[in-house]
Amino acid sequence: MILDFEPGDKVINPANKNWGIGQVQSIIKEKVTVNFENAGKKVINTKNIELIKINE
Repeated sequence: MILDFEPGDKVINPANKNWGIGQVQSIIKEKVTVNFENAGKKVINTKNIELIKINE
């Protein structure tokens, strides 16, 4: 799987929209660390959760 994320990208987690908009911090293999405005830093396994990149 090829992830189309880079540090600084804005994303949302459609499974938990109440987390708000997040900013990608780092990507290591299939794990993406995202700092969400309402939930803080989360490590997302992209095998289990699909993040959606947003354009602002």
